[in-house]
Amino acid sequence: MAKTIADGFYNDPRLTEAKKLIQDALKEHSSKITGVKPATPELKESYDELLKRMANFRGGALFYNYLGSGIGNGPFVELADGSVKYDFITGIGVHYMGHSHPGVIEAQINGAIGNTVMNGHLQQNTDSAKLVELFSTQACKYGAEVKNVFLTTSGAMANENGFKMIFQKRYPAARFFSFEKCFSGRTLGMAWVTDKAAYRQGLPKTIDVDYIPFYDAKDHKGSIEKAVYAMKKMITRFPGQHAGFIMELIQGENGSWVGNTEYFEALINVCKENNISVLIDEVQTFGRTSELFAFQYFKLDKHVDIVSVGKNSQVCATLFKDDHKPKPGLMSQTFTGSSSQIAASYFVINELVNGGYLGENGKNNKLHAHFKANLEKLAAKYPQIVEGPYGVGAMVGMTMWKGDEPKSKAFTMKLFENGVLSFLAGGHPTARVRFLMPVMATNEKHIDEVCAIIDKTIAELA
Repeated sequence: MAKTIADGFYNDPRLTEAKKLIQDALKEHSSKITGVKPATPELKESYDELLKRMANFRGGALFYNYLGSGIGNGPFVELADGSVKYDFITGIGVHYMGHSHPGVIEAQINGAIGNTVMNGHLQQNTDSAKLVELFSTQACKYGAEVKNVFLTTSGAMANENGFKMIFQKRYPAARFFSFEKCFSGRTLGMAWVTDKAAYRQGLPKTIDVDYIPFYDAKDHKGSIEKAVYAMKKMITRFPGQHAGFIMELIQGENGSWVGNTEYFEALINVCKENNISVLIDEVQTFGRTSELFAFQYFKLDKHVDIVSVGKNSQVCATLFKDDHKPKPGLMSQTFTGSSSQIAASYFVINELVNGGYLGENGKNNKLHAHFKANLEKLAAKYPQIVEGPYGVGAMVGMTMWKGDEPKSKAFTMKLFENGVLSFLAGGHPTARVRFLMPVMATNEKHIDEVCAIIDKTIAELA
């Protein structure tokens, strides 16, 4: 069989040996990171100075005093002050595989030694072809028709691209539906979709959005009726003007609020009756439930027109049906991601599909059940402070001090100080503390240790 010069290069025994040496060195050094530890006193002054310089040059302080050293070990990450923390927010859901994962490192090396730093729509290497096929086949395996894949560089851009396709198909309709308290990104367009006024203060209006109340598990039938009524009311008010509905099936940024199949189907039926396209926003949910896609978890395969994915996938993407294919000129990007990113993306998704993470008895569900049981014990121990937990799979949240935002933020800061990274979600009137576990690198013992630190932190603040 004929081979390319690249085949010889990638299989050169010198590269094989070099990669082995890197992996050996990684294992030797990362294995020294075995648990939470405080900062090294001798590094404090230089670390504080580095944080000040960072704040000065970026125009503001970091949310946490976090600058990584460049190495970790699974759920543990070392900071540049020598401290080690449990990373249970994973860059707001990006580092599903934890830190210094050998498989991810190998994939990145394979990408890094390629001929270009970036792949783009004019020039892409074979790894891009493999990746889009993997996305497509996995998205359509239960009957969905979103077989076309457009790679991009961020979740917000994946949503922007979906909006462009829908607006073009539904022209001249120019309004959108979304859910109350949704988060779709911070681009100029998505800032007007995200239901948070602070994110668009001072920005010119770009998109007209009508917000529908999200599912309330405490009022199943009532929440469905309210949402359908709100939709029909807006359609009556603006007949023929709605192009699409962007749906977060699990609201991550709002605090891990979980939707319901019957609820979504009721709204989608209204969409279909009125020629309104359905865009499923999976930037945060991708890979975190018992299915690769949350729309598969909710059994909405036959209903989706466009799907946006990101975070866990490393490279973001917009998947779409044939009848939403854009006309020439609408979609293009100079680059869709680095060669290392694309190689890592294929590794992560392939591992998710074949590594025992999905399914009713998969690792996502098992770790969720264990984390939930631990947090339920804390809720019983501190009934006036902790409520929940909430969420599904690798998305977990809890309400603290009845959702008091300043107290909840103070908790996340103290928890960080004690060795665990979390993040604040939601807002007035109910804030939540949330966790996005690095499932690929986490076991039940890790969760027990994290929950012990949570317990210690609550006791200190209470």
